Amino acid sequence: MQYLEFKINCKEDFREILIAELAEVGFDSFLETDTGLDAYIEENSFNRETYQEVINRYQDSAELEIVEGVMAKVNWNEEWEKHYDPIQVGEEVYVRASFHAPKPEIKHEILINPKMSFGTGHHATTFLMLSHQLTIDHQGKRVIDIGAGTGILAIMAHKLGATQVEAFDIDDWCVDNGNENFDLNGMKDVRMGLGTVREVAPQGTFDIVLANINKNVLLDELEIYASLVKSRGNLLLSGFYTHDIVDIQEKADSVGFKLLSQKDKDNWAALIFEKL
Repeated sequence: MQYLEFKINCKEDFREILIAELAEVGFDSFLETDTGLDAYIEENSFNRETYQEVINRYQDSAELEIVEGVMAKVNWNEEWEKHYDPIQVGEEVYVRASFHAPKPEIKHEILINPKMSFGTGHHATTFLMLSHQLTIDHQGKRVIDIGAGTGILAIMAHKLGATQVEAFDIDDWCVDNGNENFDLNGMKDVRMGLGTVREVAPQGTFDIVLANINKNVLLDELEIYASLVKSRGNLLLSGFYTHDIVDIQEKADSVGFKLLSQKDKDNWAALIFEKL
């Protein structure tokens, strides 16, 4: 599997927007840099036309400068050490890489060595999902993380007392990285699956379903999520803009969910639903 590499210089305000837009057209790995971002896509998945539509949309406003190439074999741990800073979610969660100093005074510490995977806590959607998880009782619950990326939300569920945690992603990079992160956080009995929710076909129902993906995938899969959430269980969703909340809520309502809470950050949104 060969990845194409796009080194993108842009205005800082457009970095997260470009990540979201490029994710919509097939890019699956991103590395934020001092001048913008590096974006990666499997060569067989790259569609020049849809990519160019995104670039044309932001070329002038974001002052884009792009260098294309094929991803060289690099030391990803070394790359992340250059660009990845620890983050804190309120006073309760500290997300760091293994090369950062711990903060023993913080209740929940999550170790993430992200490599090529998405979901380090830096992106607003991951931050919002972690914030929402802190408000939900996970003790003794069965939890599944759909589109798990680095596995950070599954790890949070484990830290909050979930007794059974499942996770999967469509990208084999994420699966390998997620399993490494599970090991770092004392979850050697949890292995990340590979595939879409239809391909993985999770068995039974769950107290909590987590899905931080994107609007189109969520709308397509919400009916499946409804079959996975227990009655009075919770569904936590993110990966979309605040102006998309109406569409997400309308679909969720139609398959038997009630909106309980919403958060937003940098124009991104995250929602908590209850299964009726």
